[in-house]
Amino acid sequence: MYHSYGYGGGMFFSSNYLFLVGIPLLIGLWAQFRVSSAFKKWGAVRASSNITGAEAAREILQAANIRDVDVVETNDYLGDHYDPTKKRLCLSTNVFNTPSVAALGIAAHESGHAIQHAKAYAPLKARMVIVPVTGIATRILPFAILGGLFFHITGLITLGIYCYLALLVFQLITLPVEFDASHRAKIILQQMGIIQPGNEAVGVNKVLNAAAWTYVAAFIATLGNLVWLLSVRDRRN
Repeated sequence: MYHSYGYGGGMFFSSNYLFLVGIPLLIGLWAQFRVSSAFKKWGAVRASSNITGAEAAREILQAANIRDVDVVETNDYLGDHYDPTKKRLCLSTNVFNTPSVAALGIAAHESGHAIQHAKAYAPLKARMVIVPVTGIATRILPFAILGGLFFHITGLITLGIYCYLALLVFQLITLPVEFDASHRAKIILQQMGIIQPGNEAVGVNKVLNAAAWTYVAAFIATLGNLVWLLSVRDRRN
């Protein structure tokens, strides 16, 4: 958490911080709770197709004529992701080995990213370009914020603002990438008969819609931090 020290108007910045940073934080916690709850509920519901997340991912990739993407298991809980640089689709253990509705939804979502990559989906390409910049911004940000606030160096606060801008652009680009992957997943799963209309389709929608909120929450949180830091700099000037 970032706090303001050593200048007047402490109450002004305290209230600003609670509004611009505290509320997005609560939204983020709520989004994470929704994801965990949806995954727990639908992770206990076996799909009628009785195939695991890994099997579903391989079938989807094969149907899309994608032969150069490896489907591998990762030990990170809900750490499922597609790595476009290594062309590797990583599924957490509960998704990789489980024939549940939740597992199939997540596996299909990550497969959707692989399909985006194969089709040169523009937002995904843009996100890949900006990833190195966000990596640098993430490493610089704590030093810029702490140095700016504790040592009253306005230039470091400005640097922190630019870091947040880079992260905000990244998260803005991420939104259509994630929404499109979920949209593809919902369609593909039913077209291929991996899930059935009705309760199974509802479960996939619940899981993927909950996951989408985590990306919205991340964007709102970064925007809140950016606006708050701008207010800090303006107050000092």
